[in-house]
Amino acid sequence: MTDAIVIITTFPDESGATRCADALVAEGLAACVQVHGPIRSAFRWQGAVDHAVEWYCQVKTSRGRYPAVEQRIRALHPYEVPEIISLPVVEGNPAYLRWVEESVADTDGDPRRF
Repeated sequence: MTDAIVIITTFPDESGATRCADALVAEGLAACVQVHGPIRSAFRWQGAVDHAVEWYCQVKTSRGRYPAVEQRIRALHPYEVPEIISLPVVEGNPAYLRWVEESVADTDGDPRRF
C-alpha cells in the first residue's frame, strides 16, 4: 500500500469541474485531475430518486493532502452535499507514484512519503 489516493467528486457542469481541476493542480494539492463527462447519475435525495447530468473528476494526490483537497473542493462546489470520497492506491508504477509525491510536496519542502 502507498500513501497515494484518488479522490472522486462530481460537478454539475464542465466549467465547474475544470475550474476545480485547475485550482487543485495550480495550488499543488493534486498531481493530476482527470475530468470525464458528461455522465448521468441516479441517486436518492430528500427521499426521492433524482437524476442529474454531471462531470466526474478523479484527483490524484496523497493521503496527507486529503484535508486540504476536501476543503478546496467544498469551497468551489455548488452542491449542498458534494460527493468527495477517497480511494487508496494499493500498488502502482513506482515512477508515477514518485511523480505524484513530488507534485504534491509541501511548500516547506517536506514531501508526503509514499
